[in-house]
Amino acid sequence: MTGQAKHSARKNGSGSTRPALLRPLNPVRRRTEEVVERIAAQIIEGQLPAGARLPTEQAMMTAMGVSRTVVREAISALRARGLVTTRQGAGAFVNSDANRQPYAIDPEGLGSLDSVIEILELRTAVEMEAAAIASERATAAQIKAIAKAANVFTRAIAKGDRAIKEDFDFHYAIAVGTQNSRFVGFLEFLGGLIIPRQSIRTFDGKAELQTRYLESIEKEHQLIVDAIGERSPRKAREAMRRHLVNGKARYKQLADEAG
Repeated sequence: MTGQAKHSARKNGSGSTRPALLRPLNPVRRRTEEVVERIAAQIIEGQLPAGARLPTEQAMMTAMGVSRTVVREAISALRARGLVTTRQGAGAFVNSDANRQPYAIDPEGLGSLDSVIEILELRTAVEMEAAAIASERATAAQIKAIAKAANVFTRAIAKGDRAIKEDFDFHYAIAVGTQNSRFVGFLEFLGGLIIPRQSIRTFDGKAELQTRYLESIEKEHQLIVDAIGERSPRKAREAMRRHLVNGKARYKQLADEAG
């Protein structure tokens, strides 16, 4: 090895002059998992102290060589583990009590269909009532925000996007409409993990299946929007129940079709 090559190896290896967090990822591992592991390790080791702001999405995308979707999925997983919190418009921050995690959902445990269905059943129990309460309490502005979130989801899937963030944002808008911080906190805790296609990549390389699945979700979202807009707790509760129960059945069917 030449002197120049050795110098380059020192720069890019364990003696890298780049911050440990902001360096390219190895090409052989799943992107999201490695981002999660890297950030979690730095939090646990104290290199990222409580209250520290994580690098921006763009900074992590550029330095690690990953997509925006990977970064967002990683932040959602870290939030579900109680390691980070997010503030709208401000970014992601290390949780002030990251070492205390009385309950957490391990993202690595969500790689099976059974575990995804368990999350859907948990959501059904909570989000049915959230939709009903939102139909009664949401302000006109909050109902408009729910409808807007549904439209953003529609635009995302029309562009061929997996629309994980947009899907989460729709359900989050309903939680906000309850005017009950506990519903909001529940969804913040789960983060993007509530969206099954984040945990199981059933549709990789199968665009037609993904489109059909997302179009079904789009229609169900609209029924929920309509019910909340009508101020009907009964219709809102039933529309959300149908959405999540159908999702459970539909996801199992599509997962089987995808082989």
